[in-house]
Amino acid sequence: MIRINDISLPLDYDESTLITLAAKAAGCRPSDIKGLKLVKRSVDARKKNNVHFGASVEFSAANEAKILKKLPKNKASAVSEQRYRIPECQYEMKRPVVVGFGPAGMFAALTLAQSGLKPLVLERGSDCDSRIKAIESFQNGRELDENSNVQFGEGGAGTFSDGKLTTGIKDIRIRHVFNTFVEHGAPKEILYLAKPHIGTDILRTVVKNIRKEIIRLGGEIIFNARFTDYTAEKGRVSSAIYEKDGKICEAGTDNIILAIGHSARDTFEMLNKKEVFMSQKSFAMGVRVEHLQSEVNKSLYGDFHNHPALSAADYKYVIHLPDSRALYTFCMCPGGYVVAAASEKNTVVTNGMSLFARDAENANSALLVNADPSDFGSDYVLAGMELQRKIEKTAFISGGSNYNAPVTLVGDFLKGNKSTAFGSVKPSYKPGTAFARPEEYLPAFICEALRAGIPLIGEKADFFKAGDAVLTGAETRSSSPVRINRNENLMSLSVKGLYPCGEGAGYAGGIVSAAVDGIKCSEAVIQNG
Repeated sequence: MIRINDISLPLDYDESTLITLAAKAAGCRPSDIKGLKLVKRSVDARKKNNVHFGASVEFSAANEAKILKKLPKNKASAVSEQRYRIPECQYEMKRPVVVGFGPAGMFAALTLAQSGLKPLVLERGSDCDSRIKAIESFQNGRELDENSNVQFGEGGAGTFSDGKLTTGIKDIRIRHVFNTFVEHGAPKEILYLAKPHIGTDILRTVVKNIRKEIIRLGGEIIFNARFTDYTAEKGRVSSAIYEKDGKICEAGTDNIILAIGHSARDTFEMLNKKEVFMSQKSFAMGVRVEHLQSEVNKSLYGDFHNHPALSAADYKYVIHLPDSRALYTFCMCPGGYVVAAASEKNTVVTNGMSLFARDAENANSALLVNADPSDFGSDYVLAGMELQRKIEKTAFISGGSNYNAPVTLVGDFLKGNKSTAFGSVKPSYKPGTAFARPEEYLPAFICEALRAGIPLIGEKADFFKAGDAVLTGAETRSSSPVRINRNENLMSLSVKGLYPCGEGAGYAGGIVSAAVDGIKCSEAVIQNG
């Protein structure tokens, strides 16, 4: 099989056009091509008068060696399909326990179940349907369930996001993750889009289908079960302790995969009390910025901004500031919403969400500034978490102490003024918003970086010059503020059989990398016995 790269496709291409252009790029006849498959497609909008797709394809041909010989290596290559194989367990062992049912825990549990083990999953939040009701109750009635919200529940924080599947890691398991999503209801286009996403609405169905598959294979998932402790004998895990319906329960096990997510603060505190080795970790904080999606489209697509083949435009920017700080966009949600993501009472936390269609009026993105341990103000291992909590509590007060989020217009923020009225951009955050200056709840170094960096992004993107763009705070949960350290076998440095896993443990940054880490940890359990 041959892979051909850098094929330019018109926006209105069809299968016949794709075959013709692939043949032209390969220097062969269209009739020579068999089994053509689109493996990557991205939007090339570098020239606003010639927006098109860039593509890579794979196909079989009788004269593959001849085709490859005459094309440069960066243009064409021979490929063979590599498929991830589910490992088989060769040991007798007690039922493994997976704590958390976000991307890491979900794929850890699925892999364990597929390998012949029958994992027990403990998820502190509720199933997806019940979770939706809890989130809607918070958005509409300001009643926060601290265990079932945007952070906690079936699918983890990723279920109520854009479902973005971009990642910077390279791993054979990535394709397996994508195929698993498609097998359980995700759109097939994620297999070839350069910036794939599932969308919150479809992702909810996908995670429920994966749950059903785990159960079919003999696994068990207990919702509303909060992991509170573990026991150990002779330096190895011997049971997982959890609270369910007000009762303390115990599950005997030799292995616990700890896929708790980055917001399980009570679990971090419990692990610290038990002297599980952890370390401070850099992360980032800031605000959410909202622009009109139509203005983003015009800026990035030019005259093609209304073309039906183009989805809502996205963006990614990084500004390196003179003081070694960086301001960057993160978790950009085209045609989406800013959502209330608090998991503790009397706090305000923001996140971004898009449905699959990405057809809401606003685009939003986190605008983040890096925070290092030197900014935490203490050597206490959970000092970064405490800094997050302090900002979230202060944002709650700035918003009016009723779960309204504090907001300001970009133009007013850059001038140091407090906003009094919205312009063309109306905030999407629920339950509501209140005008406040970011200086009221964010550390000075973050405000200074935002004020210095936003105009510099505006030099790259016209829509960032809009004075009526809305900044909503506070965005504090970009990643875990702590790392639960592990060894080369992926076990905790403190106790055998405890596997820190995924984003919450400091080993992933997004849906795909978390899922891959969950698979790796399940492999380690299978291998180590």
